[in-house]
Amino acid sequence: MAVSEEECSSAKSGPSSSSSASRYYLSKCVLRGSVVLQVLHAHIRSPSSNDIVFGKETSIELVVIEEDGNVQSVCDQPVFGTIKDLAILSWNEKFRARDPQLWGKDLLVATSDSGKLSLLTFCNEMHRFVSVTHVQISNPGNPMDLPGRKLAVDSSGCFIASSAYEDRLALFSMSMASGDIIDERIVYPSESEGTPSSSRSIHRTSIRGTIWSICFISQDSRQPSKEHNPVLAVIINRRGSLQNELLLLEWNVKAHKIFVISQYAEAGPLAYDIVEVPNAGGLAFLFRTGDVLLMDLRDRRNPSCVYKTNLNILPNALEEQTYVDDSCKLHDVDDERFNVAACALLELSDYDPMCIDSDNGGANSGYKYVCSWSWEPENNRDPRMIFCVDTGEFFMIEVIFDSEGPKVNLSECLYKGLPCKALLWVEGGYVAALVEMGDGVVLKLVDGRLCYTNPIQNIAPILDMAVVDYRDEKHGQMFACCGVAPEGSLRIIRNGINVESLHRTASIYQGITGTWTVRMKVTDLHHSFLVLSFVEETRILSVGLSFTDVTDSVGFQPNVCTLACGLVTDGLLVQIHQSTVKLCLPTKAAHSEGISLSSPICTSWSPDNVSISLGAVGHNFIVVSTSNPCFLFILGVRLLSAYQYEIYEMQHLVLQNELSCISIPGQEIEQKPSNSSISANNSNISFQSGVDINKTFVIGTHRPSVEIWFFEPGGGITVVACGTISLTNTIGTAISGCVPQDVRLVFVDKYYVLAGLRNGMLLRFEWPVEPCPSSSINMVDTALSSINLVNSVANAFDKRNDLPSMLQLIAIRRIGITPVFLVPLGDTLDADIIALSDRPWLLHSARHSLSYTSISFQPSTHVTPVCSVECPKGILFVAENSLHLVEMVHSKRLNMQKFHLDGTPRKVLYHDESKMLLVMRTELNCGTCLSDICCVDPLSGSVLSSFRLELGETGKSMELVRVGGEQVLVVGTSLSSGPAVMPSGEAESCKGRLLVLCLDHVQNSDSGSMTFCSKAGSSSKRTSPFHEIVTHAPEQLSSSSLGSSPDDNSSDGIKLDENEVWQFRLAYETKWQGVVFKICPYLDRYFLASAGNAFYVCGFPNDNPQKVRRYAMGRTHHMITSLSAHFTRIAVGDCRDGIILFSYHEEARKLEQLCCDPSRRLVADCILMDADTAVVSDRKGGIAILCSDHLEGMLELSLSLL
Repeated sequence: MAVSEEECSSAKSGPSSSSSASRYYLSKCVLRGSVVLQVLHAHIRSPSSNDIVFGKETSIELVVIEEDGNVQSVCDQPVFGTIKDLAILSWNEKFRARDPQLWGKDLLVATSDSGKLSLLTFCNEMHRFVSVTHVQISNPGNPMDLPGRKLAVDSSGCFIASSAYEDRLALFSMSMASGDIIDERIVYPSESEGTPSSSRSIHRTSIRGTIWSICFISQDSRQPSKEHNPVLAVIINRRGSLQNELLLLEWNVKAHKIFVISQYAEAGPLAYDIVEVPNAGGLAFLFRTGDVLLMDLRDRRNPSCVYKTNLNILPNALEEQTYVDDSCKLHDVDDERFNVAACALLELSDYDPMCIDSDNGGANSGYKYVCSWSWEPENNRDPRMIFCVDTGEFFMIEVIFDSEGPKVNLSECLYKGLPCKALLWVEGGYVAALVEMGDGVVLKLVDGRLCYTNPIQNIAPILDMAVVDYRDEKHGQMFACCGVAPEGSLRIIRNGINVESLHRTASIYQGITGTWTVRMKVTDLHHSFLVLSFVEETRILSVGLSFTDVTDSVGFQPNVCTLACGLVTDGLLVQIHQSTVKLCLPTKAAHSEGISLSSPICTSWSPDNVSISLGAVGHNFIVVSTSNPCFLFILGVRLLSAYQYEIYEMQHLVLQNELSCISIPGQEIEQKPSNSSISANNSNISFQSGVDINKTFVIGTHRPSVEIWFFEPGGGITVVACGTISLTNTIGTAISGCVPQDVRLVFVDKYYVLAGLRNGMLLRFEWPVEPCPSSSINMVDTALSSINLVNSVANAFDKRNDLPSMLQLIAIRRIGITPVFLVPLGDTLDADIIALSDRPWLLHSARHSLSYTSISFQPSTHVTPVCSVECPKGILFVAENSLHLVEMVHSKRLNMQKFHLDGTPRKVLYHDESKMLLVMRTELNCGTCLSDICCVDPLSGSVLSSFRLELGETGKSMELVRVGGEQVLVVGTSLSSGPAVMPSGEAESCKGRLLVLCLDHVQNSDSGSMTFCSKAGSSSKRTSPFHEIVTHAPEQLSSSSLGSSPDDNSSDGIKLDENEVWQFRLAYETKWQGVVFKICPYLDRYFLASAGNAFYVCGFPNDNPQKVRRYAMGRTHHMITSLSAHFTRIAVGDCRDGIILFSYHEEARKLEQLCCDPSRRLVADCILMDADTAVVSDRKGGIAILCSDHLEGMLELSLSLL
């Protein structure tokens, strides 16, 4: 956002009042644009760096493509204004040798609507681009006949050219001396040549007309010197001509004059772009609609075509697609001169970005054309280019030199995707392909084919969005409709915690099943080892400046899958795998505190004829469990002699319910009293006296339940607390998959238990304020019998009257659809926890209920904290078969989650009762259905139900309106395939429908019928605040990592409740004269609806959604494009006349016009901030704030949207 000086002065000098004088507005960019319009490759940060620059209209992003094809952002820097064009000024030691800061680095050349030509370099210390110099080349804004529209740079780095939209260009030469980097400049034609009297005489030998493309033509690439006059190729369209011409201009630097030395025009397709062939000394490709010409420009006065490639008979060409809609092109442009030039530049485009709201597509010319291209980097012999045609097909073209002259070889089709706005071929065989209205891709050239590797995210265009406090978490989330078919998607945008990437390995870690970090001593501040468990392997790396493999020096079994590991006491590490519990003493080769022997000392313990399924390692004890049969073993470690230890059984229990997870609490918080017993008198602390927290562990069972057990080495086992997990959906059906995947005991002011379930839920249990009677739980439900190797069987279970406590379920959240793992960031009970499901979340342990924040990192399978001297707060994520060492930083950023949807999503609403998203889609490819309204699960992106519109009908608007005690969806449609508005602004004579849809809660029965149920929230039982769907976890975890049993339905994935469905039901429909373009709720009992240039106040008589009555009607001169209401005030947006304020009188059922817009504007949308203030956006990118002055008029403050 920016406010120009003229607009500020006009706003200040206009009429004012006390209210308007005190109004101030702060604009803040929440999400920067993601559309990449320019992409360049250069050595920006250093002479050896391979950097990529993305030009994104209002920002410049510096990225690198890593060895595995991932795009890593280095810097994303906003700019003041709008970027017009970017280019790279290559390093040339003859011109910048005296500046040590620029040595060997390329410069970024940029033009913007500031009217300046800027040369930028990257400052590594400031981590941003800084200016080297600025040159004013035009007035601010978008003047038609002043340079700044396009850029071209000589391959030797000696000259820069910048052209206007039409009639003029400027050339600049680089300085060889100290001082200004630009020493000479010339504008062609000059002011004297541009006078009307002289323009007629030089019409055919000047550049009068629209400039389509410019390019320098090198004469001898081996002699980059200013001694040779630069030659510039220009493609120009003269007014009234149906053909474009190729002009060659020469700048006589010494004479300080520019001459047109030749021109070339050939009957045939339209030429639109020209690009120099690198290292060819005078060859260039001329792109035309339908073909590509290889031009020989070595004889500057006699240009000729030496080779022609026909694009309409490309090898392996796939079926051509149609995207054009000529009916929408630039109807809202009032400047006739701009209209002529811009139409000339856009005439070729079959995919006009201004046509995203059109309903029909016209036919294109039938000629294929090259829409993007890129040369192979560092190829000095036979230049090769990869280009994309408008059908999305990729080809490679190679220039070969032989005795007969240059020739061109064309490859087979390398890849078929979407038409690309820009291409960039970089080192390593990677190609960045950027799409204008969808996600770009990174491709890799492998064996003569381009293969997909990674996406490049692009959320534009955002067609609609809904900001809601999802789950009442006090954290607003944005649900946005992004992209157009076939790349339409639903994006969830939320605040997140930023992370700084410290190190990333290659993608060589396939099949990781677990990660742990282990200290050598309990009191160590830093971790010593990183343990990686694979399906059939375990590796141990030392933690430090470099992660070194020390598996053999630690003693862990290397050829097994580790289930758990940890430090049992100083210097003793424990590995638990399927058959054995192994105790190891590492050597000094692994750690400086290890034993002074050549190999580690190990001892082991194994259960008899049964396999271990789960385990956990605590201070001085180990807990393991088995399945089928179900046993629980509590093991201890004792010293026999020097370096000789023994693992022995302290307790051996037979379980009725198999365990799903085990965790041992961390260290007690330092602020707590030194004694480990917990007083019962403190109401905030729920353990009873005599319970040592250092002898407790937490389990999750397949019952399902979470339980806290306490054991005494010389006594029995006490069940301290138990919480049964019994969740039902809104219709009372039990939710499946509620088996705990991970459990943790937390203490912040009071104790509570966190449980992550296998269906993606996160639960919080707390101790009751009043203790529950012990009869509420039967202790033998989990443990049927026990064998105590120290005492008798009778004392194995310590039955106390005040235990166990019944845990109360305090909060429920669904954070994903895959199992939830809980990983504390520290060893204390108050440490924050990473909750890992579909994506990572930071769970704030000190907050009430469940409070978590999205971590700005990609979906990961495993995570563990890594604390070292160099990185005390490191976190290691496993994602895409790579290890990522990151550190959370004290800054926030926006995180995005993408769900692909068929068609183009146009409108999104959040339905609070069902916790679902209602999305209107168009351009569907579902037989005769072109548009529908669908119900989407915000967690998985699954389309749960859909209401399809009639044949040829297109959805235009929808809003949720309250009718009595329920909400209905009011939908407006168009029954015509043509545009809704004429170029004059008047509404087309077409019809539309007004629909009222009810969202009913139904249940699938076994017979296939559906049973209608009461609305959400009516049940008195404890119900989950979310809707269930049928899906499966995208990653199939092994049974050992899940700790699942053969009888568990969720052992192979997460199957959610399939009995609960929300369905649309049509309650009312009627046809209106005109497209029902806008709908807006009004006064909680009415709604506003527009059709053509009329709008109506409508309501539901007797709160019956099956009847709609129109109470009043208002009209405007032109098509109504927006409706907004605030209490009784109504703002109507006329697409030509601006905003008009109305008020509705209920008694008289009449609309009263209050005031009008002070100026005419092309209204795109409007919102009423209060009864007297409206914010209006127009179709030229401007924003205006209109304030009514006691209904006597309007004051305007105009803002320019940059």
